[in-house]
Amino acid sequence: MKSKIIYEDDNILVTDKPAGIDVLSLIKLLSKKHPNLKNVGKAPRYGIVHRLDKDTSGILLVAKNNKSLIFFQNQFKQRRVEKRYTALIIGILKYNRGEIRTLIGRNPKNRKKQKVFLKGEPGSKEKREAISEYKVIERFSAQGGPAKGGKDYTLVEVKTKTGRKHQIRCHFSYLGYPLAGDKKYKLKNQPCPEGLNRQFLHASYMKIKLPDGKDKEFISELPEDLKKVMEKLKV
Repeated sequence: MKSKIIYEDDNILVTDKPAGIDVLSLIKLLSKKHPNLKNVGKAPRYGIVHRLDKDTSGILLVAKNNKSLIFFQNQFKQRRVEKRYTALIIGILKYNRGEIRTLIGRNPKNRKKQKVFLKGEPGSKEKREAISEYKVIERFSAQGGPAKGGKDYTLVEVKTKTGRKHQIRCHFSYLGYPLAGDKKYKLKNQPCPEGLNRQFLHASYMKIKLPDGKDKEFISELPEDLKKVMEKLKV
């Protein structure tokens, strides 16, 4: 499985990660062409600056030296990186824009999942703040009305102000609008668009400062599998 390189300089590789490959496997593939990556950071993550879920596609940053790894990771920690995702959720969102602000932490009943906590509720102590802003791109409504028979979907752009594990997936499931195709955070009897074999989530945009002080923007178009799903919804 190949990963397209969006941008490269002496400090960073920006790759367009395909769905179905985890970041550790991806770094192994990249290190075959760029063996010096194994000198960056610690095994097995090496130069990986941030994370993407296995079945999430899109922009992933890989540092090419230790100095730049620290430089880029600090920007993520300080919330200075602008990240946008494209997601298809189940149901019709009422408002064109919104913010989801909660605490997120490991689900005590399922250690492989995250859970939304509200301040003051049992188990919320020391959980970390998670902020997601969204805007509606397009609505796909059966018979043009509110959700009927689970055939309605909303395409959204999500800007994450924080970088919690499974943040977008967990947030929208908490609202009652899980991501289409998401098996981990799905609701009971959740429908799935024809041809969708993974969660509909794509890291489509990133803006970050390079070591030379200049801001750089990266864009990734929807991959073919998600484009085909969209085409069928529009028909």
